[in-house]
Amino acid sequence: MKPVSRTRTDPEETRSRILEVAENFFRTIGYQKTSVADIAAELRMSPANIYRFFPSKGAINESICGRIVEEVADIAFTIARAPLPAPEKLTKLLIAIHEHNKATLIREKRTHDMLSAAMHENWATIKDHIERMTLIIEGVIREGVASGDFDVDDPAEAARCVKTAFMTFLHPQMIEHCILHGEDIEEGLREQLRFILRGLGKRN
Repeated sequence: MKPVSRTRTDPEETRSRILEVAENFFRTIGYQKTSVADIAAELRMSPANIYRFFPSKGAINESICGRIVEEVADIAFTIARAPLPAPEKLTKLLIAIHEHNKATLIREKRTHDMLSAAMHENWATIKDHIERMTLIIEGVIREGVASGDFDVDDPAEAARCVKTAFMTFLHPQMIEHCILHGEDIEEGLREQLRFILRGLGKRN
């Protein structure tokens, strides 16, 4: 008698399904209102089974946050690889990140709220993301130094300074503050970009 074959679900596939359902809940009702029981019920699993793949709700939060900020990193990488002069590339990169974060606030408020909390609470995923984005900016600055468009001695230090100088236009809470208080965030954006390029020694 032949043994009955059993179909086994790949652990990575199950993990991916859990994150897909969790992300959908996060985007519709918010990450704080979503419970592990909600995710388990949608998947027809027990909460205990969810914990086989994620040790805590916080681990799910971090994973979803990672998926969301990956979208921003992809935008930055695409621009960083473009065949453009370094000053134009840096300008486009910073504007694109700002526009993406602003669009998230306007179109996906619950996602925006989670990113704000992640920044405020310094989640590990956010720390990794900020380091990654700073490295992307550093790469563009190094290109600018090599081409003679920028004049800085330490591109890594310059990248950290650019990140800090542009934080008002990157941080979800700061973007929301500016919009709620009617500040001309677009004019401020242009002014800050000019300031950053001058600081990097851009040739006129």
